Amino acid sequence: MNWLVNLFTQHSFAHTMIVFSLVIAIGIMLGKVKILGISLGVTWVLFIGLLFSFLGVTVEAELQDFLKEFGLVLFVYTLGLQVGPGFFASLNKNAISNNFLAGLIVLLGILITVVFLFLSGNTIGVMTGIMSGAVTNTPGLAAAQTTLGNISSNSSGITTMTLAYAVAYPFGVFGIIISMLLLKKIFKIDIIKETELQNKLQNLREDKVISKHLKLENKQLIGKSLHQIFEMIKTPIVVSRMYHKGEIITPTPKEILAEGDVLLIVAPKNTFEQLQILIGSESDMNIKDSMDSKLVSSHVVVTNKSITHKRIGDIPEFNLHDFTFTRLYRAGTQIVPNGNVSLQLGDTIKVVGSPEGLQRITAVLGNSVKRLEVPDLAPIFIGIVLGILLGSIPFQIPNIPVPVKIGLAGGPLLVALALSRFGNKLYLNNYTTNSANLMLRELGISLFLASVGLASGSKIAEAFTGSSGFIWILMGISITLLPLLITGYVAKKYFKKNFFEICGLLAGASTDPPALAFAIKTAGNDTPSAIYATVYPLAMILRIIGAQLLILFFT
Repeated sequence: MNWLVNLFTQHSFAHTMIVFSLVIAIGIMLGKVKILGISLGVTWVLFIGLLFSFLGVTVEAELQDFLKEFGLVLFVYTLGLQVGPGFFASLNKNAISNNFLAGLIVLLGILITVVFLFLSGNTIGVMTGIMSGAVTNTPGLAAAQTTLGNISSNSSGITTMTLAYAVAYPFGVFGIIISMLLLKKIFKIDIIKETELQNKLQNLREDKVISKHLKLENKQLIGKSLHQIFEMIKTPIVVSRMYHKGEIITPTPKEILAEGDVLLIVAPKNTFEQLQILIGSESDMNIKDSMDSKLVSSHVVVTNKSITHKRIGDIPEFNLHDFTFTRLYRAGTQIVPNGNVSLQLGDTIKVVGSPEGLQRITAVLGNSVKRLEVPDLAPIFIGIVLGILLGSIPFQIPNIPVPVKIGLAGGPLLVALALSRFGNKLYLNNYTTNSANLMLRELGISLFLASVGLASGSKIAEAFTGSSGFIWILMGISITLLPLLITGYVAKKYFKKNFFEICGLLAGASTDPPALAFAIKTAGNDTPSAIYATVYPLAMILRIIGAQLLILFFT
């Protein structure tokens, strides 16, 4: 039985893998346990790693470092692929206020951290760890550790940062939810009345994509093509159906308008005032649900790689009769399809047309979901190579004595964001299913958390020597609550956000899924999810960059 004892006690590759597997397995299982309906999730892996290390369990240092860095790269890269489409979609004028408020939360957290830095006399490593834990942002911790490692050879600073993160994290999870409850109390929110207000606001949204029937009353348009209407309207619109010469058709841009035509138009709500001036008033005819119509509609998933790097207007098959693209759904956002849009793998398109037309265009788009279930790993690893190269480029910052790098946290993240948006143009299809992306992300973050836990737990007792650990907790509580309460008040008082929007904003700016789950349960609708998706990408990027800048400027 000596072989079994040696396997668990002597350093080897097998021993290291066993320790990592046990730490991750126990941590994941404990992460499913909920206290008051809330769980700490994968962060339990860090706590179990700290416990193992505190009890004297050690592993091979080189292999531990490799698993830590590999896990970090895998996590931030797949995270970038996930949030990339939403990040670019959120950079529009309608999301400016929400992203501004999310940025305010991040900025206030950094400012409070700097204030505590000077008041407490702690190192910037400790304060960055407290901040990352208080806002439940593990990527920020990873980025800060990488940056500190690049400019300093002192490994104890990284260890202390991990301990500070672990001490502040538990209240960070509960603190976000507590801030929502406090704001509900402060503003005396009635959920039923708030729901009614939310429904009214949804109907009044100017950017909401809707459809209306307009009758052709402008005599000057008779005999002209639909394309001429499209040229007059700057905003992309779609004519999904048209009552033309006694029948209902799906028109092409070349269709010649005739007297008595009725057009079913899909466009942003704020475009219809201009459309009604140009075309005519709203019609009572309902060609969408007409029993005389032979047209059908279907949602088709883009799975054909050969069409994903071209503009819709440049693909001949899309310019045929018998069908029309009316809506495009991508990463939780809705887009009015037009000739300048390039399709991406996983896009869902609503198509209206004849049964034959739908069958033909479905074959072109693919609609084979099974193809998407097998991810193409080559583009992912090419992206990782590019990310590591970018992260390794040294550059000079004024007042910083040595060149700095954005490292293994920043480089892969920026490359993933770029490739998620522009990869198709480079013939790099980085699409992965949600389940595949989640699997890789969870694997990466689990390896990273297990590594930092196993490297730091032996010194955990030092964190609570005297009153240091308890002071860290109090500072973490302040960094959690103050930015959320201040911004929540500003959002309600001055930006006129309703409570459900504020809950989604706080959860998204904190990049905290448990808080989002609580917000959805409280709201009873999807409003928090929509706001969360809008602010999450930018908040995540700002938190990662903010943690790095703190290390660079105060080390």
